[in-house]
Amino acid sequence: MILINLLPHREAARKRRKEAFQATMFASFLVGLAIAGAVYWWFQMMITNQQERNAFLQGEIKVLEEQIKEIATIEDEIAALRARQKAVEDLQSDRNLPVHLLNELVRQVPEGAYVTSIKQTEQVIAMQGFAQSNERVSEMLRNLTDNTPWLSKPELVEIVASNIALTPRDQRRVSTFNLRFRLMRTAEAQKSVDAASAAKGS
Repeated sequence: MILINLLPHREAARKRRKEAFQATMFASFLVGLAIAGAVYWWFQMMITNQQERNAFLQGEIKVLEEQIKEIATIEDEIAALRARQKAVEDLQSDRNLPVHLLNELVRQVPEGAYVTSIKQTEQVIAMQGFAQSNERVSEMLRNLTDNTPWLSKPELVEIVASNIALTPRDQRRVSTFNLRFRLMRTAEAQKSVDAASAAKGS
């Protein structure tokens, strides 16, 4: 049997090439689609993993923030307890301050000077009195400055010459003074004593 191709030879070849090209294009499209799908899936996996890590980190950050708040609260409580403890210790150590004040005034007020009034406002002492002369007042100020760790920063507020009647016939010329100074706390006075001892030792 003899087959006779009635179709033109060139047209058949062109049709085969067209079909092959279409098949190649379709296969390329499928491969590209598969690659694009794989890349999209990979990126989605990366995004999902990163979101999960971010969520985990956010949770850990919140836990740490709560712990930091608890630590800050504990530190505040510790600071408050220390402040109360120091206040109690200061009260215990300062309860003898009036005794120290009177003892030091007995030592530091020179002969010929007399105290008529003492007033304390916190650690500041206001003192009034009179002396036989201005020199006695100056000596008292030097004593309060240099000779005691319990009293510091004496300041002469006022000094006035006046007369004082010892008897109806005996009047004396005196210097009435008004001064103030600071009464040191026990811990402060002890530091001054220790510093003076160290200076003498060196």
